Amino acid sequence: MRETLRFLLGDRLVELDRCDPTLTVLDWLRLDQRMTGTKEGCAEGDCGACTVIIGWLDRGRLRYEAINACIRFLPTLDGCQLLTVEHLKGADGSLHPVQQAMVECHGSQCGFCTPGFVMSLLALRLNEAQPSVSRIEDALAGNLCRCTGYEPIIAAGRRMDEIAPREADRFLQGRETVAARLTALNDTKTLSLQGEAGRFYAPATVEALADLVSAYPQSTLVAGATDVGLWVTKAMKRLDPVIYLGRVEALHTISDEGEHLRLGAMAGHIDVRAALATLSPQLDELMRRFGGEQVRNAGTIGGNIANGSPIGDLPPALIALDATLVLARRSEGRLERRAIPLESYFLDYRKQDRRPGEFVEAVLVPKLADGMLFHASKISKRFDEDISAVCGAFRLTLGADGRISEARLAYGGMAGIPKRAAAAEAALIGRPWDDEAVAAATAALPQDFTPLDDMRASAQYRLKIAGNLLRRFLIETTQGATETRVAGLLAEAGHG
Repeated sequence: MRETLRFLLGDRLVELDRCDPTLTVLDWLRLDQRMTGTKEGCAEGDCGACTVIIGWLDRGRLRYEAINACIRFLPTLDGCQLLTVEHLKGADGSLHPVQQAMVECHGSQCGFCTPGFVMSLLALRLNEAQPSVSRIEDALAGNLCRCTGYEPIIAAGRRMDEIAPREADRFLQGRETVAARLTALNDTKTLSLQGEAGRFYAPATVEALADLVSAYPQSTLVAGATDVGLWVTKAMKRLDPVIYLGRVEALHTISDEGEHLRLGAMAGHIDVRAALATLSPQLDELMRRFGGEQVRNAGTIGGNIANGSPIGDLPPALIALDATLVLARRSEGRLERRAIPLESYFLDYRKQDRRPGEFVEAVLVPKLADGMLFHASKISKRFDEDISAVCGAFRLTLGADGRISEARLAYGGMAGIPKRAAAAEAALIGRPWDDEAVAAATAALPQDFTPLDDMRASAQYRLKIAGNLLRRFLIETTQGATETRVAGLLAEAGHG
């Protein structure tokens, strides 16, 4: 094991022998380093005021991503580079082109949110040339501003490459140097750190991970920390020990296995979205609304599933697709794997079929076959950056006679777990895919669910929406010219 945390803060090497497992990047920057450009707004990854950029090696290539510093644990930066708004100033004190664009376009008023917007725009600039307006809006969806109305900030996103060519950006020109330095920092040893609040482990191989989870079955496994971070910042939980999965390169792998996709547990939402979009554009649209871009950069498919939340948006879609979950653990000195239908993994509220020492290794997602129809919908109070009131995902198989031979209807937000609607499915079998079929399935939904009333929606509303989503599915698959999506209407209006 290695007992020193190592990462780059800008160009400076940081080495720490002691660190609390859940010390946030934000607190370390502000309280320890006195780098106060990064702000705390919400402390839950929602407002973007704390946005920083992480550079990490993705299969040997340096990759920059905007993330929320308020819910990212500092020890997870091992082998990475951390960039803050302070690093944008030129050697002569000049503004970076992104900052200059914000000045020229009047993109800042009170200024509290400005560093976060600047860092989100910088991440976009480092990753994409000449982004469209819709892409700029998407990249900024995780940043909230109460002053400007966003239009000046979007204008700055369009202006930044005009002020100075993207290719001349010093962060892009220095990529090879940074990649070489990070390569030297990364190794296959398990990072082990002790702090006053507990111990942190970060293995680099699946075998080492299995050993640790077996030795510490009570540990908290951390992937992107987009939910676990809130356990610390909001619920004030003490997590000891913490086992971080991000250094296990094998868990980041996405592969096409012919009849299905294999998604490693640590595959991030950005890459998972691109992979699932090849199966259906519905999945691309669903994942576009996973929090803001900072959350999508940090979050993983394994974390989204293993967390066991009844309102996670991906499990209903994967259950509808009949996905399989691969679990692994150390047993009698060897690595033992178990494959189960994803729907059987969820037992009860926050209770999953995960044995002591087990962890999620991968998800297998079947491709859609001929004769299959698929649909995914998310209903929430806000379009962007909001948790679902109801999420529905459906897969139907139509026979040669046009009648429904198989139905898989999965919902999130309707019960204590993501769950199939068995009675509604049975009501569809043998029917033509038409209004009468939808009416029969909708009438059966109260047999499947007794939703709760809460701040997001009433039980009555949830049941109504669950049926309406089936009708949307019918309209979209039989009346292609009929608009059913807010995003589609916005696109027609020219807003992306």
